[in-house]
Amino acid sequence: MNYWLLKSEPDVWSIEQQEKAGVKGATWDGVRNYQARNNLKKMNVGDFCFFYHSNIGKEIVGIVKVIKKAFIDKTDKKKRFLAVQVRFVEKFNAPISLEKIKKTKAISHLPLIKQSRLSVMPIDYKSWKIICKMGKIKEI
Repeated sequence: MNYWLLKSEPDVWSIEQQEKAGVKGATWDGVRNYQARNNLKKMNVGDFCFFYHSNIGKEIVGIVKVIKKAFIDKTDKKKRFLAVQVRFVEKFNAPISLEKIKKTKAISHLPLIKQSRLSVMPIDYKSWKIICKMGKIKEI
């Protein structure tokens, strides 16, 4: 199993909208960066992802699960980019701000800090556990 972080602007797609999508989940599309596309390609069914609200809030707000492997993004006319299907798992009781992540030395290596514009990024298991604890949820 792999762990990831997916970024979305909450005024475009929020954790609340993801939750309302129910068991069928929602397509995570619109990614137009080759490194992020390559990360989508590496995702497997059952992988967990932190859901990060970017621009507005700048915080990890919950967890989603990959329920369909990468496929051609229907919003890409040239068919170069990919999408995955994800389902809501859990909302954090206490969202974790980017500021708090930056101040936590044990996770200061994350791409979220080093490559702030990357919208799909891997998270190592040790960091996953730390962030789950920070979010006051049981580790998945």
